[in-house]
Amino acid sequence: MAVRRHTRPQSPEEVIALCNEKGIDIVDLKFVDLPGTWQHFSIPAQTLEKDMFEDGLGFDGSSIRGFQEIHESDMLLMPDPTTAFVDPILKVPTLSIICNVRDPMTGKPYSRDPRYVAQKAEAYLKKSGLAETSYWGPELEFFVFDSVRFDQNTFSGYYFVDSAEGSWNSGNGDGHNLGYKPRPKEGYFPVPPTDSLQDFRSQVIMRMIQAGINVEVHHHEVATAGQGEIDMRFDSLTRMADNALLYKYILKNTAIEQGKTVTFMPKPLFGDNGTGMHVHQSLWKNGTNLFYDAEGYGQVSELALHYIAGLIHHSPALLGLCAPTTNSYRRLVPGYEAPVNLAYSQRNRSACVRIPMYSKSPKTKRLEYRCPDATCNPYLAFAAMLMAGLDGVRRKLDPGQPLDKDIFTLPREEAAKVPQVPGSLDESLRALENDHDFLLEGGVFTEDVIETWLDYKRKRELDPVRLRPHPYEFYLYFDA
Repeated sequence: MAVRRHTRPQSPEEVIALCNEKGIDIVDLKFVDLPGTWQHFSIPAQTLEKDMFEDGLGFDGSSIRGFQEIHESDMLLMPDPTTAFVDPILKVPTLSIICNVRDPMTGKPYSRDPRYVAQKAEAYLKKSGLAETSYWGPELEFFVFDSVRFDQNTFSGYYFVDSAEGSWNSGNGDGHNLGYKPRPKEGYFPVPPTDSLQDFRSQVIMRMIQAGINVEVHHHEVATAGQGEIDMRFDSLTRMADNALLYKYILKNTAIEQGKTVTFMPKPLFGDNGTGMHVHQSLWKNGTNLFYDAEGYGQVSELALHYIAGLIHHSPALLGLCAPTTNSYRRLVPGYEAPVNLAYSQRNRSACVRIPMYSKSPKTKRLEYRCPDATCNPYLAFAAMLMAGLDGVRRKLDPGQPLDKDIFTLPREEAAKVPQVPGSLDESLRALENDHDFLLEGGVFTEDVIETWLDYKRKRELDPVRLRPHPYEFYLYFDA
């Protein structure tokens, strides 16, 4: 049976009418914290009123990561009626609405609300006169595991992940081993039964379509043990960031229903490909794709080349927002199709910017920035990439010559001339600290947002990882 795509309402009145039409019992109000995870609370649908869309609903901002201190905790959620959708997961009929955050004292949008940052980036683009719209198409990769265990304490540290698809289970003698397990780096992309998750991914995309996401394709990815990818059709910046979080929500909850679990960690497995989030992007004005030029390299325009130069020039700083975890840098190493080289190419997947060549249509021409991963906050990451690209256009930066060679076979002297991405989160955060003026243009980001982000990442993630002994250190050093 075909799944009907949900048409989202455009006004508070239409939201209330939808609740009545669908027999909605609960309205769930979702918003995003600074690191990029959805938070929520719910109200009975019968209490939903038009005034709530203007007056907001109060919540405690001091309990949300990256938000307020306890002495200034009162905040408001402002429901965006254009985001409302019937939740495809929950058993109780529920309407979900994505919200912006407002400061009740000033009445203004909250500066640390990531969704507000994304909206400011879109407004800045339009005000610049350069383009009217930026379109975004992130490719979120993930692993589907059958179990996961992990802990870290004073006297031990460990993790165990398992998948019926995992190649390490080829010798499993539990009586249920039927073979057909993709070998490392050979998961792209055999048919079932080797791809055991075909129906699972199909069920996920049916729910995505039902919730209003346009899906283009799904498939198994390169790694063993259930690595997959679902691609959404391009959309505008804030709307696509909304969809990225909805994508995660539907995927994770569908997995839980089936006794499985999903992770977007960039590198959960040693010795096989990691998971990234390649981000396709383009600029449009008056219905014209500004990145297309039939005579240009890779059929891209001079403006697109300046945009590429901005991405490359600011990549060390960008990765502080786009590859924002210590685990991100387990993926960004040579040898696993990782985009570690600060260069561009029309086909080379080891370059940080690739120009896809699948089609000659002007409408399809875009750039693919390959460094990010899905642990990022998509609102901040997309906004930062846009600001970096626009800085390249504004300053007419030169991206240099394209790199159309196999970088892994280059002579050492030639390879040494190709700059690479930072090797750690620490390096990326320092780069962001030293290079973020381009993000402040037009007030899109603020110094407070940058400082809060850096402080959170250093104190809550970087330092705790740095202070703990690594299990492999026992292997290397216990007998010293």
